[in-house]
Amino acid sequence: MENKILSIVVPVHNEHDTIDKFYNTIQSLELGRDITIEYVFVDDGSTDDTLDILKRLHKMDSVVHYTSFSRNFGKEAGLYAGLQRAQGDYVTVMDVDLQDPPELLPQMLQLVREQKYDVVATRRVNRKGEAIIRSWFSKQFYKVMNKISDVPLVDGARDYRIMTRQVVDSLLKLSENQRFSKGMFNWVGFKVKYISFENVPRSGGVSSWSFWSLSKYAVQGIVSFSTVPLTVITYIGITTFLMSIISAIFVVIRAVIYHNSASGWASMVTIMLFIGGIQLLSLGVIGRYLSSIFLEVKDRPIYITKEMDKN
Repeated sequence: MENKILSIVVPVHNEHDTIDKFYNTIQSLELGRDITIEYVFVDDGSTDDTLDILKRLHKMDSVVHYTSFSRNFGKEAGLYAGLQRAQGDYVTVMDVDLQDPPELLPQMLQLVREQKYDVVATRRVNRKGEAIIRSWFSKQFYKVMNKISDVPLVDGARDYRIMTRQVVDSLLKLSENQRFSKGMFNWVGFKVKYISFENVPRSGGVSSWSFWSLSKYAVQGIVSFSTVPLTVITYIGITTFLMSIISAIFVVIRAVIYHNSASGWASMVTIMLFIGGIQLLSLGVIGRYLSSIFLEVKDRPIYITKEMDKN
């Protein structure tokens, strides 16, 4: 039987506490005699000794490869760089903190190989251990996205998945700068199977994702995969325009009948503030889409490599 390569893409940022645990855990798995593992670590501008650990692992085991960015470009850039470098027949994306259960990997690989799925992905069925407000906002995000986007998102879906070579090659064709991988994974299509698991706490270190960074990421996802916000402000504009015409007619009639055009100062100010607020909100939504266009047309690279192994 011909040997197959499984590439494990792992973006890391200041993860010196978890890399060795992750490597040892994966090494202990039974994936099949005809499966060869290739590790593709992407150091996203770490400021600790993450890169030194990756270099040590590479010297110890030649199947460990690393790419180091010139600065922190974000996890999306790390995923893209890892997929570009992965050479495997099958490619999996995992977090190094072991929140993506490695013990699911043999089952996922078996489903891809024997049941002919193109992608076997994972989703969390709960968010035990996370802040309540963070979990609530996450659920609302999935609900909103599934209502306004043509690309469905599975609640609790993780980046952790195994993909065939064909799927990875399709993803690499999506070279936009403003990336939202959860949407891209679903946009390319193919036959997908989801496996559910209970939330697992980090094996060490601290997450780089703050509530603010997650909020920005959510906005980026909406802008990348939906134009509904632009449609909404268009309807708001039409509605306020019609209301202003009706209001103008009412004011003229009242002035003619009661000869009083100066009353209602407080209500007028309220209306002006309301319309002004809608205008600023609309400009903000349009500006967010324009900023994405601005960043895309500059055609800057998604990441810059500072250092990588030569194998």
